Amino acid sequence: MANDPSDLPPAGDPEPSSLEARLAKARQTEAERTAESKAPMGMSGKGSQQGQRVLSILIGYPLGGGVIGWYLDGRLHSRPWIMLGLLFLAFAAACYQVFKISKERPE
Repeated sequence: MANDPSDLPPAGDPEPSSLEARLAKARQTEAERTAESKAPMGMSGKGSQQGQRVLSILIGYPLGGGVIGWYLDGRLHSRPWIMLGLLFLAFAAACYQVFKISKERPE
């Protein structure tokens, strides 16, 4: 039965020092277990950072070149030639930066 008196632990408190030691060990084990899972979606380490840099470069360089080119084309009345030139130039610069990042070690 579930409430059988023979299954109950003996009366009296366990030794407080051993209880505190077990609690400290359990807290440490839990802290180590949960520390690994704090990174969002398993993203941690230098490899993840390199991937984020590549993504931001491949989006940011052409976007910036397009915006600057669009502004200059509006000021100089030469639509769309400056914007197209800066887009291609920005994409080439992004590819060069990605090439440089790919040579770094992801340790």
